Amino acid sequence: MFGKKKQIPQIDAAQLALIKYAEKRIKQKKRVYIHFIVFLIGAVFLIVANTVLGIGKDFKIAGLEWFVIAIVLWLCFFIYHTVSVFITHKFMGKDWEDQQREVLVAKQQERIEKLKQQFLKEETEIAKSQAYNASLENSSSNQKKKSELTIIVAAGENNAIGKDNDLIWHLSDDLKRFKSLTNGHHIIMGRKTFESFPKPLPNRTHIVITRQGSYKAPDGVIVVNNMEDALDAARHDKQPFIIGGGEIYKQSMALVDKIEITRVHHSFENADTFFPEIDISIWKEIHRKEHSIDEKHKFSFTFLTYERK
Repeated sequence: MFGKKKQIPQIDAAQLALIKYAEKRIKQKKRVYIHFIVFLIGAVFLIVANTVLGIGKDFKIAGLEWFVIAIVLWLCFFIYHTVSVFITHKFMGKDWEDQQREVLVAKQQERIEKLKQQFLKEETEIAKSQAYNASLENSSSNQKKKSELTIIVAAGENNAIGKDNDLIWHLSDDLKRFKSLTNGHHIIMGRKTFESFPKPLPNRTHIVITRQGSYKAPDGVIVVNNMEDALDAARHDKQPFIIGGGEIYKQSMALVDKIEITRVHHSFENADTFFPEIDISIWKEIHRKEHSIDEKHKFSFTFLTYERK
């Protein structure tokens, strides 16, 4: 549909033959007029040559002056030429030429109309295709707006998030926030993060990414082999969450729309797992809530929300 070569209107062989024949007839008529002029001049020259210059003055054929016979023969040839052009081909006169032009114009108009219909049909198909593609784009755009892939993480000032597959701190309000935000949603994680739970978290759909082809998980837990399959499994969730660990965070940073991070105000040098650096040229902070040290929280921290610019 889109790659068709543009069609160029052409005159068919029959029409082209008619045009060439008409041009030939015009040339023939012009030759008759030239012949007539040359005949007049030639006749005058023959008369002057005999009567004035005396050329062949005593030469006669059947008692007639030679120039008279020459003029008569030439006149017969001219008459034959004229009859051949204007009488024998009378049907090829001006009326015929006009008629042929009308026929040619009618045929060309018919071809133009057919081409117009063809082009209109192609334009209609293209318009339908463009409308369909636009609807897909709008649908995809709307889907993106409805689904907001989010990272949720707690990280120290040096981006430390854990050691030996476990948290380095225990912050009660951070755990409550994690439960509140992820409740009722799909949570995507790596195998080690999943195995750090005593049991699957209630009221959440677990999606576990692992390279192990025969990995066994409890009923209700979705096991996939890559991030693409994980996102596909969570496609109907308006806000699926990426919850770790470090490698899964790295894979998803370029894919997520939002980051919910608890910034723990301490550097944990003994950590072995770290969260990627947040590039402020890509992310903008839209919310923050600070929490100071108290009897239940050994470290101060801040709840931060980032959205992609």
